[in-house]
Amino acid sequence: MNDFDLGQALESLKNGGIIVYPTDTIYGLGCDIFNKKAIKKIYQLKKRDPKKPLSIICHDFKQISQYAYLSDQAFKTMKKLLPGPYTFILKAKNKTPSTFISKKKTVGIRIPQNAICLELVKQLGNPIITTSLNISGEQVMTDPQELSKEMINKIDYIIDVGPLPQEASTIIDFTQELPEVLRQGKGQINF
Repeated sequence: MNDFDLGQALESLKNGGIIVYPTDTIYGLGCDIFNKKAIKKIYQLKKRDPKKPLSIICHDFKQISQYAYLSDQAFKTMKKLLPGPYTFILKAKNKTPSTFISKKKTVGIRIPQNAICLELVKQLGNPIITTSLNISGEQVMTDPQELSKEMINKIDYIIDVGPLPQEASTIIDFTQELPEVLRQGKGQINF
């Protein structure tokens, strides 16, 4: 485990930087959701199709309700499972920047069970972008030590807590009448 400075990571986010941080699943690559330039840099860094949406990390349910519509069923399910290794697809509210939401006006939302990223979001005062630490289509990196020099030079701050398992979050879509598991990951669910 390496030393890190949460204050420096927070300053990087406030100044439009891109950071690497741990979650309860894999390492995330993120920035402030209101910084269009930083979001564009993340797409470029990952070589990700700009039409593919990114998800956000929220600190709590109050923050989720500012950015997405929560049905009673979604709220009840999420209340049981969060914080935890899940991404929930919900209808986005107008406050959610269009820079990273899907064509269907949906947004992926996480509240990971990881004190570091939750504290970052809490201190920042708004959500941060979350996407896996990798080039699109390539294997997810489980250790920031694996980063290429090219990637390191484009990242403003790295919170390195050592290797993490290579198990992504479970994605559940709550935008239809019946919830649908889009990807089975670390989080277990039974409907």
